[in-house]
Amino acid sequence: MREATPRDRVSSLLTASGRSDVPPFMVMDVMAAAARIEAAGGHVIHMEVGQPAAGAPKPAIAAAQAALADGRIDYTSALGIPSLRARIARHYSDTYGCTVDAERIIVTTGSSGGFILAFLAMFEPGDRVAVTVPGYPPYRHILTALGCEPVLIETSGDTRHALTGEALLAAHRKAPLKGVLVGSPANPTGTMMSREALSTLMAAADSAGIRFISDEIYHGLDYAFAAVTAAELSPNALVINSFSKYFCMTGWRVGWMVVPDVLVRPIERLQQNLSISVPTLSQIAAEAAFEGREEMEAIKRGYQENRRILIEGLPKAGLTKFLPADGAFYLYADVSDFTADSFAFASEMLEKAHVAATPGVDFDPIHGRAFIRFSYARSAPEMQEAVARIAHWLK
Repeated sequence: MREATPRDRVSSLLTASGRSDVPPFMVMDVMAAAARIEAAGGHVIHMEVGQPAAGAPKPAIAAAQAALADGRIDYTSALGIPSLRARIARHYSDTYGCTVDAERIIVTTGSSGGFILAFLAMFEPGDRVAVTVPGYPPYRHILTALGCEPVLIETSGDTRHALTGEALLAAHRKAPLKGVLVGSPANPTGTMMSREALSTLMAAADSAGIRFISDEIYHGLDYAFAAVTAAELSPNALVINSFSKYFCMTGWRVGWMVVPDVLVRPIERLQQNLSISVPTLSQIAAEAAFEGREEMEAIKRGYQENRRILIEGLPKAGLTKFLPADGAFYLYADVSDFTADSFAFASEMLEKAHVAATPGVDFDPIHGRAFIRFSYARSAPEMQEAVARIAHWLK
């Protein structure tokens, strides 16, 4: 038997940790396949990525350019630039008619940074945290990487795919939950929770001592009715939001949290150690983005038109079953009449129709093989062309 060399011994130390063994975000695989088709000269209509086609609002760009011209970009407070925190607090008054103390607002590196900080501050390794399926995959994956246990609770059309207090308490009775995370408008379904539904769910969580996290990243992109913030309903809820979706600032990586008073200092300490502060240039741009509302509302009207094109066009193309697209910029379609494997369906649709969409297995490991998520964040002509291509492919 060959004796281990120093190189062998070093290599044996370079194994990945168990906590890093999380599933990939499958949409990235779809993007890579689409890129290969485009590199060969094909024209792909991108409906796989939850990213606005438009850029950041003009006031945000101008503010960033002015800051760069000044030539000095320093660290900021770990909690964020005070004027940005105050502007976000004003946003809650202007938009929702509720008062939120700026001291409870923490600027984060996108909503993703907010999830990590929230989970670290609220939960211990081994804690069980409820999330709904279908749902955004990194909820589960980040919890797993941090040593927590995501508890999957299925939703149904009976509740417009919203989690109910009864379902939450039923899961809690099976084994105690420490937290619950919900999103409204939701990814991938585009469904929303009414004020009554959200209030009832939060009351159920509070009665059982279950900590509540509300993902509100798609607020502003609501069509069926006005979105309700959990910050209005309880000072004990932790709210996560971002400039990525409504403000079209995905790559700027800046978001925020509204946190209970007791968590401000713990999260500040975590932020100090994990990242020192959020990129200063992004914070400066984010504060100015609030002055681009008129621009953003025009983009939202474009999403509404895209939504109409898909809701009217996909049934004619053969996809007749999909969830209510109340908000965000997603339509979650049932493709079970055509396949038992949504990944294979998405792959073939990309290869033959050159339309890229995300298989439901990314969002729902239980029933996702029956669904496809379409993002309608691009132009209306592209949505019309996508419907035509899908119809031609499926006929």
